[in-house]
Amino acid sequence: MVSRADRGPLADWFWTIDRFFLAAFVLLMGLGFMLSFAASPPVAERLGLDSFHFVERHAVFVIPSLVVMIGLSFMSPRQVRRAAIILLIVSISMMVLALFFGVEVKGSRRWISIGSFSIQPSEFMKPAFVVVCAWLFAEHARQPEIPGNLFAIILFGIVAALLVAQPDLGQTILTSVVWGGMFFMAGMPWLWIVVLGGFGAGGLLAAYYMLPHVTSRFDKFLTGEGDRFQVETARDAIIRGDWFGQGPGEGVVKRILPDSHTDFIFSVAAEEFGIVFCMALVAIFAFIVLRGLNHAFKERDDFNRFAVAGLVLQIGMQSMINIGVNLELMPAKGMTLPLISYGGSSMIAICVTAGFILALTRHRPEKRAQERSLFRVGHGVPAE
Repeated sequence: MVSRADRGPLADWFWTIDRFFLAAFVLLMGLGFMLSFAASPPVAERLGLDSFHFVERHAVFVIPSLVVMIGLSFMSPRQVRRAAIILLIVSISMMVLALFFGVEVKGSRRWISIGSFSIQPSEFMKPAFVVVCAWLFAEHARQPEIPGNLFAIILFGIVAALLVAQPDLGQTILTSVVWGGMFFMAGMPWLWIVVLGGFGAGGLLAAYYMLPHVTSRFDKFLTGEGDRFQVETARDAIIRGDWFGQGPGEGVVKRILPDSHTDFIFSVAAEEFGIVFCMALVAIFAFIVLRGLNHAFKERDDFNRFAVAGLVLQIGMQSMINIGVNLELMPAKGMTLPLISYGGSSMIAICVTAGFILALTRHRPEKRAQERSLFRVGHGVPAE
């Protein structure tokens, strides 16, 4: 056990980290690994692979993901900003390369193959984009003459254009909602709200009329007609699971759906472990979002406040979209459930997000000293 008397980096990390956040992230990773045993073997068998192919690959990514999360949590806010800027430059460059040299999957170019592994750069772009925009919004709030808001708008335009070009409407919507939430926190004028809301609605209409796969998905969702096999099968699996599930290994949806280990793993969990288990899973995501927003509400530093709120909103929105698709409440989006679904890029990228959150929510001595000083000044007590 680490003593409070210790003054080393590890002891300082242990006593300043938000251990509730850390426990929630590790618990989600453990549940994701457990569900990979339930969901992925039938998929591997259909592809002619070893039954535990995806389980083994999932396990391979767990260790580096944990290392990334813990390693980033040692960073100071300044180091988080610098790491995010570098990561954003690299990921945007790779997104551009993916458009020309990437692997095409189901009509989209989102992946870059490196040896036997594939990387989805947009997954790593998301946390970096949130942190950099939080810094731009904070700089504008601190010094209004700095055009931080304008730079954030330009950056958002670049990212959204790259996501649409892939095309990836789901990630575009997710990024837009998170960016809009941060801009609102930063004091967006009502005129901007109306203008940007109009652009958002116009963008959705343009996507509906110009992108055939978007038209097809929305029409299927709104009319209930056409090929709705995956979403209807996923919904039926949730109903069949009832409160306490059919039992581990007793589900049938994983033997039918090609994406049961990724996009529809929530349905596998519901069928085998029941609605009660899924409610507990949702509660963990809700806890992360609410705890993050509560921290952001109490945070005095604008950058920390915007960044933490944006990062937890990203996790919350992504999980909500995935679960909404499984419950047939939203059109199919092809989005993973954070730390639960199979996918190396997704897992490591979410752990980057988690590492940034842990780093920005640490209880640092200099922060406590500043808060005590502000408290004394506010109450007329002379500072020490």
